[in-house]
Amino acid sequence: MPWTTARQIILASLTGLLYPFCFPSFDLGPIAWILLVPLHLALLDTSLRRGFWLGWLAGLIAFAGTMAWVVTAMNLYGKMPLIPSYAVMILLATYLGLYVGLYAIALVWLRQRLAMLAFVGAACVWVTLELLRTYLFSGLPWSLLGYSQYQWLTAIQIADITGVYGVSFLIVAVNGAITELAIWSHRCIRERSIERLPWVSPGSALAGMVIALVYGQWQLTEWNRTASGEAGQAEGSITIGVVQANIDQAHKWDQAYRLETLRRYGRLTSEAAIGTDLVLWPEAATPFIFERETGYREGISALVKTLRVPLLLGSPALRYYPDGRPYLLNSAYLLSTDGKISGRYDKQHLVPFGEYIPLRSSILFFLDKLVEGIGDFESGQEATILSVPQHSVDRSMKFGVVICYEVIFPNLVRDFAANGAEFMVTITNDAWFGESIAPYQHFGMVVLRAVENRIAFARAANTGVSGFIDPVGRILLATPIFQEAAVTREIPVGRVSTFYTLYGDVFAYICVIISGFLLARPFWARGTER
Repeated sequence: MPWTTARQIILASLTGLLYPFCFPSFDLGPIAWILLVPLHLALLDTSLRRGFWLGWLAGLIAFAGTMAWVVTAMNLYGKMPLIPSYAVMILLATYLGLYVGLYAIALVWLRQRLAMLAFVGAACVWVTLELLRTYLFSGLPWSLLGYSQYQWLTAIQIADITGVYGVSFLIVAVNGAITELAIWSHRCIRERSIERLPWVSPGSALAGMVIALVYGQWQLTEWNRTASGEAGQAEGSITIGVVQANIDQAHKWDQAYRLETLRRYGRLTSEAAIGTDLVLWPEAATPFIFERETGYREGISALVKTLRVPLLLGSPALRYYPDGRPYLLNSAYLLSTDGKISGRYDKQHLVPFGEYIPLRSSILFFLDKLVEGIGDFESGQEATILSVPQHSVDRSMKFGVVICYEVIFPNLVRDFAANGAEFMVTITNDAWFGESIAPYQHFGMVVLRAVENRIAFARAANTGVSGFIDPVGRILLATPIFQEAAVTREIPVGRVSTFYTLYGDVFAYICVIISGFLLARPFWARGTER
């Protein structure tokens, strides 16, 4: 193998190897700001075809690292043999790696034809591809690059304008600027003369970072003043109790463990209910269909009446098609202090292969779901807003619920904020991730949802991570995984209509338009010359 080819493969692989370390639970977020430099250097003076394969290699390695938990889910809980489980994970990483391959081929194209604007355009292309990944084939926006900065609060405050995509844009722009400066420095050393500095990419990245950090610091300062009551009327608040029962996924739907499960929830709820306005149980907390099995349901209603605290719990809901065939909804029920159902939200965005099998009737008829014990689900139809009863708090407080996987979709959470939610709840069962990095990755993404809409989150997870996040993305509390916990926290409530809440992914779509213009411009220029 020629040294040039070997060097390119090593550099592209280095980007892929570093990618997982930018995210929880490694939490080496600063690496993200130099992450793409090796790949950028590998793409210098290469062909479009080789550029694509180098990018795809980097993406394959990157997503094999970030999505390794898929093997645990499929092998341990989906009962798929280990080797096929690895094969499925590699297939998924291969698909996700295509997005990095497309980014690489776009960058090579831009450098060949619009060298001065190449790295600025590359940041737009990256955002375009992240947006595409959010929606294409049901969407899988897991580990978008912007999530790597969930701990750097100053840098992520721009998400209330741009969404998480703006943070990704900044990271790619800085990587491009560093690459440009490295190329310029190498050229100056080789030629033993100072050449003209390529200022467009470094200047744009510097300007973007200054704007983002100044804006972020201003937002944090304003929030601290508001929270301390120095700036006008203080925000309202609500005290929420979260129950993390740590029910083993292998026993979750075993009827022999029903009473033990309910006893554990009852004990932990009694602890979490002290001094609280609302208690949360995780997704599918009840090992039965709540509306249908009256004996068990009455036990939970009696608990709520005794504690006199509203309870939000997850449970499947059974419904029927017009022809009489049954189907399930993954639902969250709100019980008022009298033990009666006062509201219900049905999960809208289902997990492919976890809650349903896409194309099962035609192509994937041989596959079964990863989640055992219950049948296929149908999706809910709207972002239902629930209310904490007024006699539980000073006033009736509106909130939205997202279930499990839904919280990784920016547009879905935005719908709740736009519909009037004053705080958000997310309930999940992350047990099937096992003891992997996935529960931490899942929790970290909630931080950006809070910032985008300036809304506080409370999170109840069966095996963790459970916790609370304030509207500027500050993690107020986070529980360890695979431990029982009953935790309480006061979180701020109120409606703040951010630019992102009002207008959604405008920034991302602007990046799509710019990407299309830059990538097509050489064709237009050639046509004009002719």
